[in-house]
Amino acid sequence: MDDPESLRLLETSLRTTMAAASGGKLDAALTELGWGDMLDEMPGIAIPLVFRLLGETGAHAPVLNDVVSRETGAAPGGTPPLPFAGGAWVIWARGECVGSAIDDALPIQRVAQGDWLPSSALAAGRQALGWWLVGTGRAMLSLARRHALDRVQFGRHVSSFQAIRHRLAETLVAIEGAEATLRVAAQVGDHDGLASLLAKAAAGQAALTAARHCQQVLAGIGFTAEHPLHRHVKRSLILDGLLGNTRELTREAGKVLADNGFAPRLAQL
Repeated sequence: MDDPESLRLLETSLRTTMAAASGGKLDAALTELGWGDMLDEMPGIAIPLVFRLLGETGAHAPVLNDVVSRETGAAPGGTPPLPFAGGAWVIWARGECVGSAIDDALPIQRVAQGDWLPSSALAAGRQALGWWLVGTGRAMLSLARRHALDRVQFGRHVSSFQAIRHRLAETLVAIEGAEATLRVAAQVGDHDGLASLLAKAAAGQAALTAARHCQQVLAGIGFTAEHPLHRHVKRSLILDGLLGNTRELTREAGKVLADNGFAPRLAQL
């Protein structure tokens, strides 16, 4: 699907669907829209689009399972154990979570250690999560930007203050940089998983940067339960932990480079 108009219509349809449903209902709705076929026929388009929109809309669905299962050769519709930060393992349940979840908004629960995923599944899953984190970062940036444009303090819109502009600019740079690393990871083939590892780490760092700066821009309103920022912040923390958090992946990348004795060229600049 290379036609820009078809892509625009697909994005509009997906965004509308995600605005109306989440969780199990969204999982069923995406199935009806042909998510499985899209994943098989055009993963390079479907994965960035669907996962980015999940972040931007704040919706969620267990589609990470589908990305990982596709690479492991497992039947679709399953819930493979996924590594989580700190050496833990979790499953992303389909439907309501049975037992205690690690987050009250997501049906993710801890399980006993599972089988380690092959490098292709880790790479695909990390790229998917990277796009989700990028979308979440953009959602937080949008909230902070809107507040800065609307909020008046000392007779001036706060968007005119240099400190506010710097925080918003640093957030945008981090997000754009993460997007660039994700595109490179998709283009290079990533047989050893290093590019996807670095892309997931960059996306996690970008989301954490967005959470910190946007909270400062929003000030007191950003701490309230009525404002949506806190949901995006918590979502970014959970997504960062899946398949290795930013700190763990950065440390792993350093070990790979030290063991190899050189840094491969991942992109032509």
